[in-house]
Amino acid sequence: MSDETLWADGLAFPEGPVMCDDGSCLLVEIAAGRVTRVHADGRKETVATPGGGPNGAALGPDGALYVCNNGGFAWSEVGGLRIPGHQAPDYETGRIERIDLATGRVDRLYDSCDGHRLCGPNDIVFDSEGGFWFTDLGKTRHHDRDQGGLFYARPDGSGIRAAVYPLDGPNGVGLSPDGRTVYVALTWQRLLLAFDITGPGEVAPAALEAVPGRAVASFPGRVMLDSLAVLESGRVAVATLVEAPGIATVDPQTGDFAVRAFDDLLTTNIAFGGPDMRDAAVCLSTSGRLMRVRWPEPGLRLHFSR
Repeated sequence: MSDETLWADGLAFPEGPVMCDDGSCLLVEIAAGRVTRVHADGRKETVATPGGGPNGAALGPDGALYVCNNGGFAWSEVGGLRIPGHQAPDYETGRIERIDLATGRVDRLYDSCDGHRLCGPNDIVFDSEGGFWFTDLGKTRHHDRDQGGLFYARPDGSGIRAAVYPLDGPNGVGLSPDGRTVYVALTWQRLLLAFDITGPGEVAPAALEAVPGRAVASFPGRVMLDSLAVLESGRVAVATLVEAPGIATVDPQTGDFAVRAFDDLLTTNIAFGGPDMRDAAVCLSTSGRLMRVRWPEPGLRLHFSR
């Protein structure tokens, strides 16, 4: 019996899965500017349509869904696969949005930090105190690309700060089980970094500002990195793109990793849930599929899961 089944298809570049206690999965469809709930039986229900490019998502302390909106991509079709590209022609700005799951109301919380606009917010995770860390990947245009960064904010809109800036293409973000380390995946540099947390939105300074964080793992060749999730054991599951598409499980102590392959060049996300936290939702984004997978070990239950 296979430990991998198709949960839903026909999705417009799914990302940002959030596993819910009722057996459903909330996710975004970036190309449709939509937030969708996939029920346990595979039925799809539109939750909200914020537009732009909803990306990473997480449940907050008030039960609302907090979404990183990258502002949108230009899209192309290659061999029947949907591929994201440069900044969308109608791009306005990146932003952090709060979505009321009962009504679908979308409120914009942040679109700038210290007078500088958010470019392409990407992934998000809440800490035990109710604040959230998020990455800003930046946007790419034909002749230039934004710097990215790691940020921290409050869900009531009362404060945002840049914790690490600049970073080159920060994507996935997650917290260690003890909450003392924040992990960030750098897409283009193929690095998984760790930062020691010293306070809300604060990390230990690097010995050299131009080389931030501690390198946990480095990936070879033309592998690129996307979103990540942390396992109960403290190991990190990070999505790998293009050359070896799948989910890599990384030992943060040694940097050793093993990749479970999936048949989509942009296998972008993994999230955990279920009674034993071994049910994994995996996004196969270019082909518009959500897979349900029994994982060999349990994921870490996120703060404010419900």
